[in-house]
Amino acid sequence: MLLRLFVKEGAEVQVVITPSGKEFITPVTLSALSNKPVICDFFGANTGEWNSHVELGLWADLMVVAPATASTLGKMANGIADNMLVTTYMSMRCPVMVAPAMDFDMFRHTANQKNIETLQSFGNIILEPGEGELASGLVGKGRMKEPEAILEAAVNHFGQKKN
Repeated sequence: MLLRLFVKEGAEVQVVITPSGKEFITPVTLSALSNKPVICDFFGANTGEWNSHVELGLWADLMVVAPATASTLGKMANGIADNMLVTTYMSMRCPVMVAPAMDFDMFRHTANQKNIETLQSFGNIILEPGEGELASGLVGKGRMKEPEAILEAAVNHFGQKKN
C-alpha cells in the first residue's frame, strides 16, 4: 500500500480522502497507518472542528493524489472544489503528483485526456498509469502506477532517498 511505503520512508503523511474513497478503504485503516486522523470533510463529525485546507496547503512539501479518478481529475482541472481533497489541492503551494487510475476506455476518453493535459499545464506532475488487467476485467492502460514507482517518483523529486 502506498501510504505504508511513504511512512516507512520517513514521510509525515496527512491523508485527505473523498467521500467516494471511503467506500473503498476505511478511514480507520488509513489513520492507523498514518498515525493521524483522516480528513474527509470540512468539519470534524464529532467536534465540529474546521479542517483547514489552507493550513494543509502551507504545510505540505508534496501532494500525491493517488488514485486519481476521472471525477477527481475533472474537478481538479476545472476548479470544482466541492470536496476536501480538491479544495486542499487548490490551496497547495507545493508540487502535486497525480496518479490517474480508471478503466481503459475512461482513461483514453477525450475529456480525461484534456483534463490531464490541463493539469500538466498547471504544473502538476502526471504519473502515467500502467497497462494490465483492470478492475473491470479488461486489459489496457489505466492501472494506477505501482505504489513503489510512485514512491520512487516522490523520492526522486526531492533528490535522494533517506536511509
